[in-house]
Amino acid sequence: MKTATRRTPFGPLLLLVAALLALVTTLAPGARAAGGLDAAAAALKQGPVYVDPRASGQFPKAEADALAKKIKNSGKPIFVAVLPRAAEYPPKTLLQDLRTKVGISGVYAVELGNGFNAGADPRVMPHGSVQNLVGSIKRSDYPTVSQRLNSFVDIADQQAMGHAPSSWGGADNSGLDTGTAIGLGALVVIGGGGAYAIARRNRRRRAEAERAALEDLRVVVDEDITAFGEELDRLDFSPAEPGADEAMRTDYTHALDAYENAKSAMARAEHPGDVQAVTTALEEGRFALATLAARRTGRPLPERRLPCFFDPRHGPSVVDVQWAPAGGAERTVPVCAADKSRLDDGREPLARTVRTESGDRPYWEAGPAYGPWAGGYFGGGLLPGLLVGTLLGNVMMSSNAYGADFGGPTGAEGGDFSGSDFNPDDFGGGFGDGGGFDGGGGGFDGGF
Repeated sequence: MKTATRRTPFGPLLLLVAALLALVTTLAPGARAAGGLDAAAAALKQGPVYVDPRASGQFPKAEADALAKKIKNSGKPIFVAVLPRAAEYPPKTLLQDLRTKVGISGVYAVELGNGFNAGADPRVMPHGSVQNLVGSIKRSDYPTVSQRLNSFVDIADQQAMGHAPSSWGGADNSGLDTGTAIGLGALVVIGGGGAYAIARRNRRRRAEAERAALEDLRVVVDEDITAFGEELDRLDFSPAEPGADEAMRTDYTHALDAYENAKSAMARAEHPGDVQAVTTALEEGRFALATLAARRTGRPLPERRLPCFFDPRHGPSVVDVQWAPAGGAERTVPVCAADKSRLDDGREPLARTVRTESGDRPYWEAGPAYGPWAGGYFGGGLLPGLLVGTLLGNVMMSSNAYGADFGGPTGAEGGDFSGSDFNPDDFGGGFGDGGGFDGGGGGFDGGF
């Protein structure tokens, strides 16, 4: 008589656990894929810092762990690799190849031998900001790798946008080691809900960021609308007053319509990009007021010019002048008569300031959400040139849009997987033949 085989209900579960353990063993940070860039990329997918064992003398484990903890606590997608000069790390394409193999949008900093360089996806950090940061780090001539990398991370943390990759497991993994976290993550994915949960979380984060940016913009735009309403009141014009003609009444009607259009557009705004319609209406209204004022006093009608660069509330500009932001190159900007007089006297113009995390700053040193606000006043084609070398200008020129986060390109957010879908120029520049990673802190053969 045959004995019936007893089936245990835990059989499938044991098989699943065995498969997960194999997966964890394969993906654990200590594992090595094929060495070189493959090993570096595999490690950076699981944590923010990778040190090739041959470079551990330059950057000991304790220092690497402390830097990794700092980056995780910041919640930003900043990747750091410390590598030796070796054939498997080709200098000319190192940043591009590393970004391709990791496949996650972020800021990438590499210490190669005794040289340093970095690159970033524009949605995470504007190209100009990366250039300036790399240059300042090199010129600081830090005596140790630890000081150089910590300085870079401290500054990048303040500027980088996006979030840390979910594969890092957060600032403290809630008591779970990396292998356990990967195993639990695999369980979720196998259960069919992991990808959806991550996508939903990213959409929620983006929506929250947009709401916060819109509320900051609302304060500025409401001030603009109020200021324009006060200008209408001060004008004290009546369409029936003696001397009023049809042209004056038309100008006045245009100004009133612009005021109402601006209020309505702001009431409907749901995203930061929507405020461009508001400031476009206000710019048109202010020109209508300037034209009406000229007609009433018999002066020549104003030329249709851009608003005053320093504060669009000053109204249409009257002249172009040479001006440079702090630490930046000179450029031609349109200014009103009052600011022209201040500049001629050696005084600072009356710049429009907005609230930022570091206090009140001129709008051109504010975040990307102010791109649509400025774009409505100054138009798309001219504004990047006016703002070149400033924080807002760098964002706009790197994304070719008004704000990398709010109305710009639709690529992966910082910390999201994008695979090889990125612009290699953002991680480019020659790194060999005396350029880049040569220890001399020089340029990159015309790149970066």
